[in-house]
Amino acid sequence: MKIGVVGLGLIGGSMAKAVKYRTEHEVFGWDISQVVRASARLVEAVDDFLPEGGDPEGCDMVIIALYPEATVEYVKKYADRFKKGAVVIDCSGVKRAVCRPLEQVAADHGFTFCGGHPMAGVERSGFNYSRADMFDGATMIVTPYTGTDIALMHELGKFFQSLGFAKMQVATEEEHDQMIAYTSQLAHVVSSAYIKSELSPHFKGFSAGSFHDMTRVAKLNEKMWTELFLDNQDFLCQEVDGLIERLQAYSKALHERDAETLCKLLKDGKEKRIAVDEIKSFE
Repeated sequence: MKIGVVGLGLIGGSMAKAVKYRTEHEVFGWDISQVVRASARLVEAVDDFLPEGGDPEGCDMVIIALYPEATVEYVKKYADRFKKGAVVIDCSGVKRAVCRPLEQVAADHGFTFCGGHPMAGVERSGFNYSRADMFDGATMIVTPYTGTDIALMHELGKFFQSLGFAKMQVATEEEHDQMIAYTSQLAHVVSSAYIKSELSPHFKGFSAGSFHDMTRVAKLNEKMWTELFLDNQDFLCQEVDGLIERLQAYSKALHERDAETLCKLLKDGKEKRIAVDEIKSFE
């Protein structure tokens, strides 16, 4: 296949490298940055580049690794340039804001659009941190429209497996956004808020793994995450408000020196974490 990869940052660059280094498909990349394009050529992450702007004409598959708003704009701009029957997949961290505006666009122009979200990454951004093995053992979430060809989804599963993914998880756009608000976005909010303690500059010599675990994802791309948070405002607000409510119970027990309640709160948290471990073991 001729595969286009639009946006060669951390995820797009890793997609390009995984396809180029691990499959027989041809990779045609595009990035607005000339420096990134030069880097991609230097390390042979692409066979060539799409025409100026990322024109996808002739591509059998196009993987879009842009911010949500830019993804929608790109697909609408080049809607009549996609090959009939082509598969177009995005990699953004929210799905309702991307998939809903594009359903009719894809139908009207004869290509298949499928929302996607690779559950992989590091706390750095940019092509220089991209890796061909970024997706090894990871899950690829896809949010196909109702009525999407089952045979095509099967082929997509095999394609993602060839890039190193261990699993392809199918979900609705709403299911994805609700779960991501909890499993990913809330963690980034908490990490960002946690590191702002006036004690954080004095951590050296007083921290083991917990401090680094809690602060790792605070090293985020603030522009991208602002867009992701606001595109998922309803579900993320529910999670942030719920966390605040739960934290208030701990605060109350501490202020009142209520050992019985505090112990119960901690025991309940431990049991829920053990239950999560059991789910992981079962998988």
